[in-house]
Amino acid sequence: MSTTESASNYDGLESMPLRELLENINREDQSVPLAVERAIPQVEALVNATVDRLKQGGRLFYIGAGTSGRLGIVDASECPPTYGVPHGLIIGIIAGGDGAIRKAVEFAEDDTTQAWKDLQEHQVTEQDIVVGIAASGSTPYVVGGLQACRSRGIATGCIVCNANSPIAAEADYPVEIFTGPEFVTGSTRMKAGTAQKLVLNMLTTATMVQLGHVKGNKMVDMQLSNHKLVERGTRMLMEELQLTKPEAAALLQKYGSVRAAIEAYRNGEKE
Repeated sequence: MSTTESASNYDGLESMPLRELLENINREDQSVPLAVERAIPQVEALVNATVDRLKQGGRLFYIGAGTSGRLGIVDASECPPTYGVPHGLIIGIIAGGDGAIRKAVEFAEDDTTQAWKDLQEHQVTEQDIVVGIAASGSTPYVVGGLQACRSRGIATGCIVCNANSPIAAEADYPVEIFTGPEFVTGSTRMKAGTAQKLVLNMLTTATMVQLGHVKGNKMVDMQLSNHKLVERGTRMLMEELQLTKPEAAALLQKYGSVRAAIEAYRNGEKE
């Protein structure tokens, strides 16, 4: 039996005092970053492969079902506003289609051929890399999708939480985080989901840094899509260029991005 399906280290949850219940959940959660740490060499290999594909004009795809699929979609959707990259650069695909983002679609994850069909809708090619996300490491939708990709020379990766899984076997760049039994037996939206989220954070953050979308520690290519981000961009310019707030705000408004404003200012275009 997979460790993610193993019996919880705790029992009688319904009779635990609330404080004890919360402390025990937290105690289990504290083991997750340590499990991720042990997988950093695998994450590094996946990041290198992803950066290489994106530099050559390729894209990063995520495929998954349920919680795993939703996490991939969240990560993909957050990269354009954060780093100013095109919406089609990182694409999250979930078993059952977009409707499954909000409501589970029964048996969608059991179809071994649908992931490839979904990928074909985006004209996936050998330039791209496809990462399967599945806590169990055995979701048929993901297994079939990675098999189809590998047979066509498309690079594959995965993020799984069990050892010796069928999905890892189909991944050129597997990431395996062994999070152990869940607090609620089999509820992989908990520790396994947290581990997957941490790895996704590492994957896209490190990739965007490697691709030059961060300067120092600043998101210089972020989309100025709300007042909070405009204010953040203004502060970046104030700090970077030693400007007053009105000067920085005017510069940002004129050039539309932190990067463009900095470059224009340093090229002598200060008005």
